Amino acid sequence: MSQSITIYTDYVCPYCLLAEHVIEDVIKGQDIDIQWRPYELRPEPVPTLRVEDPYLPQVWKQSVYPMAERLGVPIKLPSLSPQPRTDKAFEVFAMADEQGLGHAFSMRALQAFFQEEKDIGHAEVLADLGAEVGLERGAVLQALADGTYREQHQEALRHAREDMAITSVPTIVIGEQIFRGVPTPGELRRAVDRITSPTPATEVAGNPR
Repeated sequence: MSQSITIYTDYVCPYCLLAEHVIEDVIKGQDIDIQWRPYELRPEPVPTLRVEDPYLPQVWKQSVYPMAERLGVPIKLPSLSPQPRTDKAFEVFAMADEQGLGHAFSMRALQAFFQEEKDIGHAEVLADLGAEVGLERGAVLQALADGTYREQHQEALRHAREDMAITSVPTIVIGEQIFRGVPTPGELRRAVDRITSPTPATEVAGNPR
């Protein structure tokens, strides 16, 4: 039976793309699934960020770009302004996840925004991305128009906020260990070892961080 790592994410968070790169390196060759869960940083009606404001360029210069360079991940601050909302993208994610394509769609959405500067708030763009990972393009557009997965997405947000007390992304859950932000490979490897190697009864499992 495979183990799993859960990543609470927003598709406009660059650290989520960087964290996934670290995770993939650590779990390479192991039977571990990556499960994505939505958490909108700025849900309606909260304004989304604008690239013209000083906050985004400063954070990218001081933190995102240096981390991306260390990890060897191509990434750039998208010029789209204001940044797109991600509720529609997560509705497509819910559809993809039902078909076992949740990981593929999440990665494609992150790459599309941070490497190709695509507007992931636009239905036609989302339908293209969905089709690229195996969804039927017309079905994606119809689901978005009908709001088929809207309630499911709202329940996922409620779970993240209320049940899991998520306040930032990425939040990574590995067994009882919770990481807020991008963990180091060593921290991740130790957490993965704990879920893949049974803990002897005489040992006391570590507390969640």
